[in-house]
Amino acid sequence: MKHLVFFLALLFFPYFMNAQTFTGSGGNIPDNGNSIRFPVAVSGLPSSLDSTFGLINVCLNIVHPYDADLEIWLVAPDSTYIELSTGNGGSGNNYWNTCFYDTVPNFISNGSAPFSGSYRPESPMYNVNNGQDPNQSWQLLIHDTYPFADAGILLNWNISFGSNPPQGLVLTSSNLPIIKINTYGQAIPDDPKISARMEIIDNGPGIRNYTSDTPNVYNGFIGIETRGSSSQMFPKKSFGLETWDSSGAEIDTALLGMPSESDWILNANYTDKTLMRNVLSYDRSAAMGHYASRTRYCEVILNGQYQGVYIFMEKIKRDPGRVDIARLTAADTSGDDLTGGYILKVDKFTGGSGGGWLSLYPPPSGGPQPTIQHEYPELNQILPVQAQYIESYCDSFEIALHGPNFSNPLSGYRKYIDVASWADYFLLNELSKNVDGYRISTYFYKKKDSDGGLLHMGPVWDYDIAWGNANYYGGDVSSGYSYQFSNTGDGFQVPFWWSRLMLDPFWKNTVRCRWEDLRDSLLSTPTLHNWIDSVGNLLDESQSRNFNMWPILGVYVWPNPNPIPPDYAGVKQELKNWISARAGWLDLNLPGTCSLSGLPGDTTMLTGMKAYPNPAAEECWLLLPESLQGPAQLRICNVLGQEISNGMVYVQGQKLPMDLRALTSGMLLVELQQNNRVYRTKVLKR
Repeated sequence: MKHLVFFLALLFFPYFMNAQTFTGSGGNIPDNGNSIRFPVAVSGLPSSLDSTFGLINVCLNIVHPYDADLEIWLVAPDSTYIELSTGNGGSGNNYWNTCFYDTVPNFISNGSAPFSGSYRPESPMYNVNNGQDPNQSWQLLIHDTYPFADAGILLNWNISFGSNPPQGLVLTSSNLPIIKINTYGQAIPDDPKISARMEIIDNGPGIRNYTSDTPNVYNGFIGIETRGSSSQMFPKKSFGLETWDSSGAEIDTALLGMPSESDWILNANYTDKTLMRNVLSYDRSAAMGHYASRTRYCEVILNGQYQGVYIFMEKIKRDPGRVDIARLTAADTSGDDLTGGYILKVDKFTGGSGGGWLSLYPPPSGGPQPTIQHEYPELNQILPVQAQYIESYCDSFEIALHGPNFSNPLSGYRKYIDVASWADYFLLNELSKNVDGYRISTYFYKKKDSDGGLLHMGPVWDYDIAWGNANYYGGDVSSGYSYQFSNTGDGFQVPFWWSRLMLDPFWKNTVRCRWEDLRDSLLSTPTLHNWIDSVGNLLDESQSRNFNMWPILGVYVWPNPNPIPPDYAGVKQELKNWISARAGWLDLNLPGTCSLSGLPGDTTMLTGMKAYPNPAAEECWLLLPESLQGPAQLRICNVLGQEISNGMVYVQGQKLPMDLRALTSGMLLVELQQNNRVYRTKVLKR
């Protein structure tokens, strides 16, 4: 060690006057990848830890030159593990006279090294006050997760017990589904999944759920692990789940109204104090006509202890009920079978990188070229011929987009991508000013050629620090574009795709037309504000318990921008205000035009005609006013005003089918004219 190690007297003051303290010795912390346990013998206490007498605090002194390398756990006699501190402090050093209490407001994850004073641990210590006999050996478990780099020493530590210990919140009932998970004393690792049991109670809309109710949605085995990248530093953890049978094999199960599958996520949304940003993004994307993860709010009890409000949601996966692409097998090595389906991503390399290849061209920022990773099939399952095919297809797209004739509708980029899905993805990322947008958590997929065969952008993913909730890279500023990312020092850059697309008038006009259409409906400011109010009403009861468990309202949590609202009403209003400002900026600054001037006749758009579904791939219905009956002239133009088709139709009833299969993807301007009446609408062809 480079530091001069010296002994400091342990000067810890009990938090309760009648606390009984037991001191353990220290020793070297191994730097070889192994963990070590430091015991302390406890005796002479009451025979049961409970609400009247229990654990009060744990204090310690550690010398270590890189605190973020350390995991520190308290292990109770009954093998209950309490996570005191994991990966905190960055490159700072040492824990000096550091004490952990359940009652102080400052979490250790929000502190900075060298740590000194009182902190709330990563997980509640009151979990050990569960009726166990404390008069045995307790252990402090320390693991240096970065071996053969630098060594450390635990100088000493102590543990205190006393009367009136802190108590956890007890959940008895909720207007949300209740999920109970029991790991039977096992700590939940990052990987691999451990076996546990899950119960889900959901009595249906308007019917209250009680923890004492018989589980009526699920009562069986699961595999569970912690998940996330940056979010793993938060004390409220997110989890990945698989529904298992008794042997540990995955079983598909329909849960909380979602299609049957085996892979699920419990999302903590710790840094998003509205608890809404992910759900808002997925909900709007689905309403725009794309698959996005289905979600349900719930309250979670883990090993008997309340954990707060979570989002139970679908993991992105190839499945008829999720990303509906063909299954690739070992036999799919040629012809149409080889052309799909594939799921790809531009993302961090945590959570199991799928391997992949570098983009052919550097990003506009000049930083490192993005890596395009395999998501499905996974790296250990995809055949070399399949990996070569999808890489070659994406290379062809990039070459066409980068080339001099990139805007050509037949030989340019439109030959390779589903323009409608790319336009909607662009608009949702820009409206939310997603600092991770385009460069992290960006998924796209390809169906078989016989099923369309184009690159579809999405599903959208990971928006908890979008919508004005990031104090870096301009995420809290309502002006400017996310696709114009310019921080060259970041290892994850935006592919050149988006900047190049913005040089094409067709793309800009398509995006502008789609924006104006959505601003009249799904993305109007009143619609978004009403959505926030509606979800806020749903969470009004449960959010209070959540923030009782995790008292972070008014407290900085990375990367919340200032000022930090002091209450739940404030964080909802902050989100509304930001959306109003951001949407208003896009109204004024989004390039492109959406004019019907290229259509013959009167350019006045009459209300009363809509298209459904919209966007659409093969066919949509024109929904018509009752007054429009009999023969009419149907004209279709692209966003440049160029006429694509012109013919007579006969209107009978209030629905007129429109075949889109022969039309190029993008925004279409549709006119239906009868006598002096002209009805116009816009359809986004996928």
